[in-house]
Amino acid sequence: MRTTPRVAAIHDLSGFGRCSLTIVMPVLSAMGVQCCPLPTAYLSTHTGGFTGNTFLDLTDQLAAAMDHWQSLGLRFEAVYTGFMGNARQMGLAADFIRRARGGGSLAVVDPVMGDHGRLYRTYTPEMCRAMAALAAEADVIVPNRTEAALLLGEPYERLGGGAEADGELARRLSLGGRRSVVLTGVSLKAGQTGAACYDRAGGGVTFVQRDFVGRAFHGTGDLFASVLTGALVRGAGLTEAAALAAEFVGLCAAHTAPQDLPPREGIDFEPLLGRLAGPRGGEGAAE
Repeated sequence: MRTTPRVAAIHDLSGFGRCSLTIVMPVLSAMGVQCCPLPTAYLSTHTGGFTGNTFLDLTDQLAAAMDHWQSLGLRFEAVYTGFMGNARQMGLAADFIRRARGGGSLAVVDPVMGDHGRLYRTYTPEMCRAMAALAAEADVIVPNRTEAALLLGEPYERLGGGAEADGELARRLSLGGRRSVVLTGVSLKAGQTGAACYDRAGGGVTFVQRDFVGRAFHGTGDLFASVLTGALVRGAGLTEAAALAAEFVGLCAAHTAPQDLPPREGIDFEPLLGRLAGPRGGEGAAE
């Protein structure tokens, strides 16, 4: 009997700059989870801080790989999606989630669309609508505050802040309690950052916080969502998984900050991967 959980990871692959599959695969592996990648595109570098990158659209290969996996009868404990190159890919991912759900797969959608109040330059209104449709298939979504505004169709500037506002925002993103929500980029007081967690199982909102190191790095969202996904498939509850993810991101940020690396190179997480090993993929990560 298979004992190692499997996750189908539908993300892009960037050759340089830590993000997407170059974070997803090692994190899930370190947590004792088999990562089965379904690349949406290959880029020579990610697009945050780099120019002139290559971009190979893998939409046709994505569709063929999904059909092949279905013909093999493969089952996954979770389907985990991230950055998408076009609206068709989002439709394919939504269909794959519906197919996998028959086997009991958890669907985790990181609705990658923008940050800091701005839409990513590769995104169009059609893609935002398609991402909202993909997120509607999820059991858990992991948006930042910019993506929360886009999913709700509201101006970013009107979201407000604070525990009450962020808790209500997480509830509203749950589609009436149909899906769990881990809203990232939530700060309850100066010098801290974390997430607001709405758990559809109980209907309540909890908060996880960690110290903010004072610098932002590319890839922290992918790192958080990957640890969260790994912990969920290893049996952790939503708040427990989010707390582990916030803790590990904080450790990696504190490790990266003194190196004074260009932010576009991403967060230096590889030396700390061993801390994610454990019965639930990281119990005692701070020890």
